[in-house]
Amino acid sequence: MQIAFLIAPEGVEQVELTEPWKAVTDAGDRPRLVSTQSGRVQAFDHLDKADTFPVDDVVSDASVDDFGALILPGGVANPDALRMDADAVAFVKAFFEAGKPVAAICHAPWTLVEADVVRGRTLTSWPSLRTDIRNAGGEWVDEQVHVCEAAPGTLITSRKPGDLKAFCEAFTSEFAKVSGAAAGR
Repeated sequence: MQIAFLIAPEGVEQVELTEPWKAVTDAGDRPRLVSTQSGRVQAFDHLDKADTFPVDDVVSDASVDDFGALILPGGVANPDALRMDADAVAFVKAFFEAGKPVAAICHAPWTLVEADVVRGRTLTSWPSLRTDIRNAGGEWVDEQVHVCEAAPGTLITSRKPGDLKAFCEAFTSEFAKVSGAAAGR
């Protein structure tokens, strides 16, 4: 199954991209980096520039039908840029409309707020997003990882890089359900 990683051209927290990417690959799925521009994206280690990564697909040309699930890595600048891009917001919203699982960590729920998909859901995030999530109709919880199975689709969220192990275990488990269901058809 192909898994979309949606990130902005600059500002993703590198470890929140690389650790989930490895978990997806280790689970036998195929990660693809989707961004708002072609070329390479600049990752960060907190506020310091880190590595760059090649973009596989531009979000304006990408179809949700090509992916089984979506991962939204964090970093402060990354989701802030994504929520200002109409194509990125529509891409995120389309995963929920299709009932496909979405995983988001740290500041990534800002993009979920912009896509208007947190209403009636319970999720976690970096603590500074608590009020934004509540104002958007979601319930915020302070947990290492939270799986919300409110229809349509499953939302897996986590707070910070220190929660990556639990986050990766949770989303690979949820994604395996989708992959298994698709294989059984």
